[in-house]
Amino acid sequence: MIEVRWDGPIATIALARGSARNAVRIAGWEQLAAAVAGLGAARAVILLSDMPGTFSAGADIGEFPGLQANPAERTRFRRAMRGGIEALAALPMPVLAAIDGGCFGAAVALILATDLRIAGDAAQFAVPPARLGLGYPREDVVRLAAQIGHGQASALLFTGETVDADAAARLGLVERRSPDAAAAAATLAERIASNAPAAIRQLKRALRHPSDLGLDTAFDAAFGGTELAEGLAAFHARRPPVFA
Repeated sequence: MIEVRWDGPIATIALARGSARNAVRIAGWEQLAAAVAGLGAARAVILLSDMPGTFSAGADIGEFPGLQANPAERTRFRRAMRGGIEALAALPMPVLAAIDGGCFGAAVALILATDLRIAGDAAQFAVPPARLGLGYPREDVVRLAAQIGHGQASALLFTGETVDADAAARLGLVERRSPDAAAAAATLAERIASNAPAAIRQLKRALRHPSDLGLDTAFDAAFGGTELAEGLAAFHARRPPVFA
């Protein structure tokens, strides 16, 4: 279901359950959390689908009858999904989502845990749990509203309507549009990975946790660090920097 590949310092998390449109089972969310735990050395991470024409159908609806019958499994489902999504959100390096094809339900919550979202020409998005008689996890409602605003989040959640890539860009659900989302994400990840990794992690930390006072100490300390030394040396030599 979840495959991890490496290209130098760039890790790719691939959704690979094509027989079910990459619908994520409970075990799949648990597998995602375990896979993410091994990405600490990456300078950038790309989340994408290995199935042409589909990003992910979200949570596997085939497991829902079991959740109806077994209350204990409902809690396991919620915790497993939360664990996978929050593990991705907690990564200290930039995470990019390349979305081509349908991205529905819990898959929208998954991409909201990334830092930058790129939509390909075939991308479509919907948050339709209300059509099934379900709500949406509170953490994901908060992220959706923070991303696109209360009113637009209300429209997506209350109607369950599907929006295409261009509409998603206008809403702010994705930051970039490209005919080939995966190729665009790879180019962007390479650019990120060429920059100073500690500086990039500090920037992400500031974006996610602006009230963290430890950032002040980290900012001051960077002036005595090896990354600035290399950056200045490269600047004066008029060459690209090479960061360890």
